[in-house]
Amino acid sequence: MSAAFARARRHAPVASRVVAAIVGGYALGALSSVAALALPMSATQGVVTGMLASFVVYTGAVIWVFLARSATRAWAGLALVAAPLALAAWWASSVASATNHAASHLASTASAATKAQEGKPQ
Repeated sequence: MSAAFARARRHAPVASRVVAAIVGGYALGALSSVAALALPMSATQGVVTGMLASFVVYTGAVIWVFLARSATRAWAGLALVAAPLALAAWWASSVASATNHAASHLASTASAATKAQEGKPQ
């Protein structure tokens, strides 16, 4: 039992790095993709920019995880980068939500005004 425990203890840092590279890299890529929508450009350009940036960020995260001195530093580095990206992604989604709400309100108001001009009841 002790040999199996020693083997698991020896391989745990590598397994942690692999999980950090796969899961953490994916999370950073997804966050950077959504955070790109916060950039001052059209939504279409923001989506394309975010998709392209996500490949670079994912690759950089995988490289970082295996270059870090320890698995703990690898996870800490991913968390450190994820925090501002999560904030930017949250801000971009809240701005997009407010914009969509305002656009739908404007469309319904315009539709009601058009019906009023035509003399139709609402």
